[in-house]
Amino acid sequence: MASRAEPEGGRRDWRDVARDAADLALLGILLTLAAAPVVTAAAAAGTASAAVHDWTRTGSWPSARTTVRRYGRSVLPGVPVSLLALAVTGLLAVNLAALATGRVPGGVVALAVTALVAAGLAGYAGLVVVEVGGCRRWRAAARRAARACLDAPTRWAAVSGVTALAGLLAVLVTPVAVPILAGYTVAALHAVAGRWPALARAELP
Repeated sequence: MASRAEPEGGRRDWRDVARDAADLALLGILLTLAAAPVVTAAAAAGTASAAVHDWTRTGSWPSARTTVRRYGRSVLPGVPVSLLALAVTGLLAVNLAALATGRVPGGVVALAVTALVAAGLAGYAGLVVVEVGGCRRWRAAARRAARACLDAPTRWAAVSGVTALAGLLAVLVTPVAVPILAGYTVAALHAVAGRWPALARAELP
């Protein structure tokens, strides 16, 4: 992966944009492959987030050795997180399907509320992934993300919008494009969350 450091004169042309797009596409493919065993999904997401964190702040991607080391260290701590995320996602998917098909009473109102809850939880998860990218442990990242949701609901809503849009696109695009979308989604989460730098720098007591 190439550096995104500003060229001479501070201007970026189409070649820089194309290189960034290719880098993010490769990131998404690697993320998907690393997450394929399912229980490694959290480790893959955290490692990808750390790579984007470095890229957006230093202009360069971390070395392959650094990335592999980060992934290896985060596999075991990430297993409970992966299982929890899988369980919550499955439960919400079952509830949404039951409400949409009329198997569970509640109608449009219950469906809308459940979808809103799902989007909110996805936004919170997105913030956790961003925080983990700053080389924090999952528990600390979860606390910081919860604090951010309470301190800046607009930020939470914006990240929730990103995750909802990513989910919609994942359904609409061909399966081959889903891994590429994953890399763009991680970058978008960092970009949106980065609009609140004061909160991003704040430390929990």
